[in-house]
Amino acid sequence: MTSQDDLTEYDQAREQMVRNQIEARGIADPLVLAAMRQVPRHLFVPVEMRDSAYRDAPLPIGEGQTISQPYIVALMTEMLELTGEERVLEIGTGSGYQAAVLSLLAREVYTVERLPTLARRAEELLYQLGYHNVHVRVGDGTLGWSEYAPYEAIIVTAASPDIPPPLLDQLADGGRFIAPIGPRWTQTLVRVRRKGDKFHREHLTSVAFVPLVGEHGWNEGDSFLRRLLG
Repeated sequence: MTSQDDLTEYDQAREQMVRNQIEARGIADPLVLAAMRQVPRHLFVPVEMRDSAYRDAPLPIGEGQTISQPYIVALMTEMLELTGEERVLEIGTGSGYQAAVLSLLAREVYTVERLPTLARRAEELLYQLGYHNVHVRVGDGTLGWSEYAPYEAIIVTAASPDIPPPLLDQLADGGRFIAPIGPRWTQTLVRVRRKGDKFHREHLTSVAFVPLVGEHGWNEGDSFLRRLLG
């Protein structure tokens, strides 16, 4: 069981993370900053990596997947321009950390994870921590989650060669979509705004994410992916 001293240490590390890694790089939305200060990132990484949870870097969480760098989580969240009333779709649940941050800023979060082990682990942790407006599903994230569409915001936390068409179909009019798009080793963070039947694309910054595997993403049988994902 975590001691009070450990909690204080983690709280201090989280505050330093927000000040030095996030605010210092220009993230200014007070609601995003408050959410990043609140969510206990160390609980979303493997126990043996908790001392590294607040480092300025992504960390492995098993199954060939990672928890994203704190700054990238904050940047992508800020770019969604959430007001608290949105229904958000997340593709790539992973550890559940991004979903936890979103849950503090949106009405409902629907998150899809391809790997059952990660999905179950994230779902249990999110429930234990009280993030009860997050709904987890196991499936092909490139197909979205049409049952609850349309979504005012969609975030993809794995890299795809191009934007999966089903996700744009599930984006509400006036909605915002953000995802890393491009080749395997490096991508561009892309934001799309929907205006009726038109989609306005904006290129933000260079990033590097694990591959998005699925019907409209990378092929799981690709030899590169087999090596990368073990």
